[in-house]
Amino acid sequence: MYHLLLLIHMLTAPFTIYNFSADQKPNDWRIINDGVMGGLSSSSISLSNEGHGEFQGHVSLKNNGGFASLRHQPETIDVSKYSSFIVRIKGDGKSYQFRVKSHLNEYYSYKFDFTTSKNWETIEIPFDKLEATFRGRQLDMPHFPKRDLEEVGFLISNKKEEDFKLEIDFIKLN
Repeated sequence: MYHLLLLIHMLTAPFTIYNFSADQKPNDWRIINDGVMGGLSSSSISLSNEGHGEFQGHVSLKNNGGFASLRHQPETIDVSKYSSFIVRIKGDGKSYQFRVKSHLNEYYSYKFDFTTSKNWETIEIPFDKLEATFRGRQLDMPHFPKRDLEEVGFLISNKKEEDFKLEIDFIKLN
């Protein structure tokens, strides 16, 4: 019986997609800002003294800009036995999006909007709350499917000029 319970726990235990720590550099994260469309927003990813990822910068509305994003592309992960993402973050009171892609060649992403507090918080994001989106428009498509995962990230796009800072501890599947 013990071995069966251990096996069940192993099959359903959270899976870590990314865990920031003090002994690593976040070189496997990519910044993509509105400069790809002529905008002037700027952002960076660095490691805090405590070992958390710090995504920070300035969102500019000049030249039809208005967003900054951070993306990580892990090896393809089969998410079929999971039902949600768990992220531990500390924000600045602003709204952000958690974004994922099943396959890198898809033109759209799946997003979940959330507003941060100025405290550390753990957010659970059910797959069925991730909506298909492209360039800020919701698409008439099903929510995030339980299949593969090839990209995770964060985006800020609040339709206003602002500085921002989002600290990230980990991203897991549950």
